Amino acid sequence: MIWRNRPTRGDETQGDAVSGQTAGAVADPSVPRGMVIAGAWSWRILLLVAVAGVFVWLVTQLRVIVIPFLVALLISALLVPLSGWLQRHRWPKWLAVVSVLVGFLVVVSGLVVLVVLQIVDGWPTLRDRSIASYGDFKDFLLTSPLHLTEAQINGYVSDAIAAVQQDSQPLVRGALSVGSTAGHVGAGLVLGLFATIFVLVGGSEIWRWVVRLFPRASRPAIDGAGRAGWLTLTNFVKVQIFVAFVDAVGIGLGAFFLGLPLVAPIAIAVFLGSFVPVVGAVATGAVAVVIALVYNGWVVALLMLAVVILVQQIEGHLLQPFVMGSAVKVHPLAVVFAVAGGTLVAGIPGALFAVPFVAVLNVMITYVARGTWRGEPRPLEHDVTQAGGLTDV
Repeated sequence: MIWRNRPTRGDETQGDAVSGQTAGAVADPSVPRGMVIAGAWSWRILLLVAVAGVFVWLVTQLRVIVIPFLVALLISALLVPLSGWLQRHRWPKWLAVVSVLVGFLVVVSGLVVLVVLQIVDGWPTLRDRSIASYGDFKDFLLTSPLHLTEAQINGYVSDAIAAVQQDSQPLVRGALSVGSTAGHVGAGLVLGLFATIFVLVGGSEIWRWVVRLFPRASRPAIDGAGRAGWLTLTNFVKVQIFVAFVDAVGIGLGAFFLGLPLVAPIAIAVFLGSFVPVVGAVATGAVAVVIALVYNGWVVALLMLAVVILVQQIEGHLLQPFVMGSAVKVHPLAVVFAVAGGTLVAGIPGALFAVPFVAVLNVMITYVARGTWRGEPRPLEHDVTQAGGLTDV
């Protein structure tokens, strides 16, 4: 009886025919299967792009709030480990938080005061030398075999100024996005300071509250991914400070030994510019080359250019692969495109936050995809390094 109840070959063929008819009713057999799959993927990708576009639009609309919050996260990623170290050495929590925050504000204020004093002291001399150098260069062009006229030179200078202004519009627009008025800038500073204080005091409680907003089944993955992203952000900030320090010391010493003015502002500008990987130190180093050309002539400018190139080679071949690569697994090509895209979207703030955003997002997505959170909901340094390995080539 059991054997007789089994479906015969004819029944199977009939069932396949029925299934084929059902499938034909759903999908047109004249449409290739690859096209069907491509269409299914296409509308999903378009939906993801639309969600990302809405997110970027919201960020730009709320930039006065978002940018101070992101700056506070970067500062907190630097100060939280220091505060934790002091607390592990039996400092009261309030004293540790106040100490690291006041120390950070004192260092930043000291650098700002130093830069302002140096610029105020050296600006008149640099301005006079700039005017004199421009006059000498114009005389050279007038008497050169090129046989340029005064009108042609003035036209070329006007075209160059217009080109610089046009190309710098994304950067200016991004800088103005932080706040176009003094009130916006002041509000941003206050918001950033308060956000930093609250993250230092109760960052773990804030994160637990955020995790509870998600469904219970997804909380372990969200919690582990967020902790992995935070570890990556702290690693990025610490390593980037070291790389920026090396760049600033190298270019600053070169400027000092070559007798350039404004050595301290040049070094500090290189330090701050190095927080935009690959491009920042090059742009600020170019400023040092221009100052050397204006103040000391083309021979010293070539020597300063050689110093900048040497420092960039050290960063590109030693610091980025071995130091930065071991802490944040993001390929240099991804860094370049991230900086370019961030600059195009949000100017200077976009260039600053592009690389840490890509690094954190990469680690969080890869950590969830690996499933490490199932066995270890609190990731360690080793887990974060492994999680970033998909983009390392």
